[in-house]
Amino acid sequence: MFTFHLALKSLISRRVTVFLTVLAIAMSVMLLLGVERIRTETRYSFASTVSGTDLIVGARSGSIPLLLYSVFRIGNATNNISWRSYRELATDPNVAWTIPLSLGDSHRGFRVLGTNGDYFKYFRYARSRALRFTAGKPFEDVFDTVIGAEVADALRYEVGDRIVVDHGVGQIGFSSHTDKPFRISGILARTGTPVDRTVHVSLGGIEAIHIDWRSGAPARGLRIDAERVRQMNLQPKAITAFLVGLKSRFATFTVQRRVNGYGAEPLLAILPGVALQELWSLMGTADRALVAISVFVVATGLIGMVTMLLSGMNERRREMAILRSVGARPGHIFSLFIAEATLVAGIGAILGTVLLYAGLFVAQPAIEDAYGLFLEVGPPTRIEIIYLGAVVVAGAIAGLIPALRALRLSLADGMIVRS
Repeated sequence: MFTFHLALKSLISRRVTVFLTVLAIAMSVMLLLGVERIRTETRYSFASTVSGTDLIVGARSGSIPLLLYSVFRIGNATNNISWRSYRELATDPNVAWTIPLSLGDSHRGFRVLGTNGDYFKYFRYARSRALRFTAGKPFEDVFDTVIGAEVADALRYEVGDRIVVDHGVGQIGFSSHTDKPFRISGILARTGTPVDRTVHVSLGGIEAIHIDWRSGAPARGLRIDAERVRQMNLQPKAITAFLVGLKSRFATFTVQRRVNGYGAEPLLAILPGVALQELWSLMGTADRALVAISVFVVATGLIGMVTMLLSGMNERRREMAILRSVGARPGHIFSLFIAEATLVAGIGAILGTVLLYAGLFVAQPAIEDAYGLFLEVGPPTRIEIIYLGAVVVAGAIAGLIPALRALRLSLADGMIVRS
């Protein structure tokens, strides 16, 4: 204990250089913990996006693209599913429920999803949590829409406001359906999933805004107003994908084989959990690269600490000699340098953790708004505590270099007055 007290006094006497070294270690620790927190929360956010769904069915492509566009609204489908095929598969005796999904439009950069009332009834996220409304109710009219929490916050929408859907995806759509605006009937509670960034309309609403369009553009000389559209048959001809809930998990592979071998058109059924694992395996190299970079940054900070201790060695030779002359043994000198290195690394680790939490408090709303990723400000996880302990231990080990050098300085060498 006395050694650590003496080491602390020594560090205070060199507080300027010590502070810069501690700050460098703190910044590297903040980066290391920040990368780990983002990796963990990203995985949790992706895993909690859809819960209770046994299969996702879409046009035959790849499992990861199907997962991305149907659940995370990333990318676009290569093809659609005919309504006839969807209805045939949805009536399979093993199927408990289905949620049809139709994508392709947007509103001011937010994806528009066409679906039906089963979406609000059966969709689950974050370990079987159901969707809730903070205002309003599900769509009833053809031109009703339900928006996610982030859409409402970003665009300052309220129930009753009218919005125009754009054809295409992006901040600016290729063309707008200005003749058939939607009225906001409800606003969903925040989920921390892509639901927050989605504008939900009925499948009939998707058909209605495209009923006088041909080949992705308004048909010349054909204008059908909203009132006339309400009287028409708005059953969709095709959808993008659909989610499947089964009566029994034992039927999963049976239904999957039936979909994958479906003869009417090429379809693909995937298990969300398996597709997520494939996604993580693809991203594993990037994950490891980020962690490796963070570790190298921490190592750089520790090298800076060793450099500080070594650079001050000549100035401290007399200090070491005086300590030896008053009875300090070589082991005391050795432990003093180890204690200094451990203190510098420990203080840097604590300061880095404080900076991380301060950064999370400040950046959390901006990250959630920009990327839809909720970073929980909770206590350090087990792996983060291991990282902090590893930094302190690495600091102590790094202190061996100046400690061994100090041992080699003899008492006589320290007492010599150099001119």
